[in-house]
Amino acid sequence: MGTEKDYTNLPSQPVCQAKAEAKKQDMEKLIEEALEPRVWKDHMVKDLMKFWDTPEATELHGGLFRTYRTNKGKNLPADPKDWPKEFKQALKDPVTEGLVQPEYNFVRAHSRQTYAFGIAFHMTGDPHYLEVCRKGALALAEAMDGNYGMHVLQEEESKEWDKDYKERTSQDLAYGLTGLGMYYFLTHDNTILHKIIQLKDYIFKVYMDDGKGYLTWKPKHTKDAEVQIVAQLDQLYAYMLMLTPVLPEPYQGIWKKDMKKIADILITQFYSEHYKFFWGMESNSHSMELGTDHTDFGHSVKTFWVILKIGELLGDPFYIDFARPKIDKIIREAYIEETGSWARRFDADGNLDKDKEWWILAELDQACEILSVHDPYYYKYLNNTHRYWMDKMVDKEYGEIWHMVDGKTDKPVIQYPKAHNWKTSLHSFEHALFGYMTASRIKDTEFDLYYALPEWERPSHYNLAPYMFFGNIVNIRPETTPSFLPDHNRIYRVTYNGLH
Repeated sequence: MGTEKDYTNLPSQPVCQAKAEAKKQDMEKLIEEALEPRVWKDHMVKDLMKFWDTPEATELHGGLFRTYRTNKGKNLPADPKDWPKEFKQALKDPVTEGLVQPEYNFVRAHSRQTYAFGIAFHMTGDPHYLEVCRKGALALAEAMDGNYGMHVLQEEESKEWDKDYKERTSQDLAYGLTGLGMYYFLTHDNTILHKIIQLKDYIFKVYMDDGKGYLTWKPKHTKDAEVQIVAQLDQLYAYMLMLTPVLPEPYQGIWKKDMKKIADILITQFYSEHYKFFWGMESNSHSMELGTDHTDFGHSVKTFWVILKIGELLGDPFYIDFARPKIDKIIREAYIEETGSWARRFDADGNLDKDKEWWILAELDQACEILSVHDPYYYKYLNNTHRYWMDKMVDKEYGEIWHMVDGKTDKPVIQYPKAHNWKTSLHSFEHALFGYMTASRIKDTEFDLYYALPEWERPSHYNLAPYMFFGNIVNIRPETTPSFLPDHNRIYRVTYNGLH
């Protein structure tokens, strides 16, 4: 004889209806308070391009865009006595002195600026931005180094390229592909595709050590002991995740297998089950401690969202189910309720480091936005962190984003210049694009992105993708045919909805 269920403690129907109504009102409030898509376009043009779209910033110097710019957006003076205080202060601090090596121009900085102008075109359709992106991509093609991949730096005075390929890191080469990759993503220029495949194959041939089971930091035959998460992660982030969906076969199939291989390396070699995040280095036990290099919310949450996106691209739920709950955990740990902002990491004592490093804030926003596509309640964080970014991280006078903002005072930390050999424009522009697309999603509006395909290629959902996402194509409209593009490439405005 079955036991009767006790229904006396179940909520009454009016109570359930009241809770459902309150939840609906909460959601409506979140949607209403979210920044409009146009805010992100305005931010890109008025805040970011104010710094980057100038004759000084877009002229080639010895074949590259200049790496260093003052906080006012000017070229760094040749004489150190004339440097502004942010660069003088940087050299006085052992933490920041490595960011300033003005005797060189760095290929990765040039590549990131090339990428940024591609993102600007992707969002606005302005041919001028595409023209600068093309100029940067062609310069990157010239920086290729025959059988040795790509040069990574150039001497400022002599204009000579670096010669010792054994000193080039796999991360530097990955970011050399960022600008080339963005230009191909937009134009499907087969001459650039050849360069991309050549450099990608070089990286995997020279740095992938199957015996050790990971990509090495320097060429594998040099016996370098460093085991860096970014040697793996940035192959995915810097170019593979962006490019794979639009590659022709057989490359798309090959790259998907390689992406899966790297995702497995990240999980098996760098993931901490105890902390539910990733170690930045895996060379000895001392590198696997809180507060060490690259062990922070930024690298971990970026690794998780990249793995999640790989799962979506491959149609493999293992990676999605692995990453999604851990992104949520980091978001909860990193969020600072009092200021509506993100922390950087846990320090060596397990306390929150509340200082604001620009790229970590961008990565946390982007991870949260990815989850918001299927769960808009993540805007309970984003509605605050977006406004913190706009109010505290943006230099409204001269443009761009501060490298570091003090978590106690909300003021910029002066010894971090806004543009140096690791900070240019990649994260700030990608952050604007993610914000624009996901704002369109939560506001339930269509959004436009722009491409410039050759005349022989018919645009469709098979060869167009909303950068690192999927979406339903509502309309494709041909626009102008700029004279500076080969193959009579035509600009297309593509309207999407249903971002996922």
